[in-house]
Amino acid sequence: MGKNLAISIGINKYDFLTPLKYAKRDAELMQEFLRDRAGFDQVFFFSDDSPDIRGKSTRPSFINLKRVLRTMFEKPFMRDGDNFWFFFSGHGMPHNGYDYLMPCDGDPGDVENTAIPINFMTERLRRCGADNIILILDACRSQGSKSGEGIGNQSAEIARQKGVITFFSCSPNQLSYEIDALQQGAFTKALLDGLGVQGKCATVERLDHYLSSRVPELIRQYKKSDTLRQTPYVIAEPVTKSHLIIYSQYATSHDVAQMKVDAFYAEINKNFDLAKQLWIRVLVVYPGDMDAINGIQRIAVELSGKEASSQKNSVGASVANKSESLSSPKSTPLGNTTSSEADVPLKSKRGTDYTKLRDLLASGKWKEADEETTKKMVEVALRASNNYLQYSDINSFPVEDLGTIDLLWVKYSNGRFGFSVQKNIYESLGGSRKSEQKIWEEFGDRVGWRVNGRWLSASQLKLAPNTQIGNLPGLLTNWLYRSEGIQTEDLVESLRITQSGAVAALLLSRRDL
Repeated sequence: MGKNLAISIGINKYDFLTPLKYAKRDAELMQEFLRDRAGFDQVFFFSDDSPDIRGKSTRPSFINLKRVLRTMFEKPFMRDGDNFWFFFSGHGMPHNGYDYLMPCDGDPGDVENTAIPINFMTERLRRCGADNIILILDACRSQGSKSGEGIGNQSAEIARQKGVITFFSCSPNQLSYEIDALQQGAFTKALLDGLGVQGKCATVERLDHYLSSRVPELIRQYKKSDTLRQTPYVIAEPVTKSHLIIYSQYATSHDVAQMKVDAFYAEINKNFDLAKQLWIRVLVVYPGDMDAINGIQRIAVELSGKEASSQKNSVGASVANKSESLSSPKSTPLGNTTSSEADVPLKSKRGTDYTKLRDLLASGKWKEADEETTKKMVEVALRASNNYLQYSDINSFPVEDLGTIDLLWVKYSNGRFGFSVQKNIYESLGGSRKSEQKIWEEFGDRVGWRVNGRWLSASQLKLAPNTQIGNLPGLLTNWLYRSEGIQTEDLVESLRITQSGAVAALLLSRRDL
């Protein structure tokens, strides 16, 4: 079990800003949840009248908060697998393009010298050493609501750059409301519901979805208005961060399987730091998991081999360089892999055997592999007798099988083919759950499923090794494109929760857009 620490700050009484009603209570409830229900080792609480910690004042003043950030985070004291949460409920303010959290003595007339820059705070938090840092900002309050020029734009960019998962209570320039009947902010109420028995949100992604619907619901219910808007959102990049399990009590086997798929992807893409972090995350939820243990061992061998190889090769590097021609480097032939690469575990929730698919891909037999992919997906969906898929099959297609098929394609094509490759192309064109027909057509053009404005039939698909990136797998996708009765938006949404995705493999499963 990893170490779990947090800071929870809630400020009602401000020296130079409008006092708030429930920011302190929000922070208290967050502290209680993390300490008593989530089992955090320690939660440092800062509020108007919070007790001292080892003789040090916890009044959330500029000096006190700056001192904590400076001294507590001077050196790493956590490691991979650990969690650090930072919750702030109070005023926030943008100033000259930068976002600030306002301490209780923050002066809106002298923001730079009396407020805490969010970029400074984020940089200090990252020094703790934990690989999972979660920032929760409910910091745009004014006169009982969070209003005016809210923070968010610069903070969101920092979150993207630093890889810190950040939840915002509302979109920039929106209000973030307090609800008298609940004696809470709408956002914190929804947040605690989502993490509790009502929402059972184990992952970043599930909590994001819950907040997106629950907060507007609370506003409509208690503010009796259809015009007020409060739209929380989360920054979690890279996309694997959205799959992280942040509250293991409600984690499912599906959640863990998704993290395993992400870890295998990272290994195949040689991102060993990320892969190791993800495998450690799996072990936090499932101690003793052999997939994770084997993954960490593979990475250790790979890294030690690279170090030894670099030392050996450095001696003859200059000689080799002299004998090299000026021609462009030769790429690894499709279908060939090195012995040091991670073997893709042939996981299947249904007990499906993917040995033949693996062997076909390893031999570069793309047409046969595409046919085998279609066969296996129909088999997994228990539709082998009638050889087609229904919407319900796609909606419930096991992530283990989806990940296995995709990982095999990505590995043996050296990243040219696979559902996730198609998904990335689709999203790079601006594709989302509900896209215009133009996006679908551009996608078809890009991957070679559409030529001269016409969609190709299955028999017309170019199943050659040198075809466009993302062209394969293609048979199942082409069949779904031509089928009737399956709504594209529903298909994309049903598979959006998995990075292994297969979103793109089902992109064209539509009637008329």
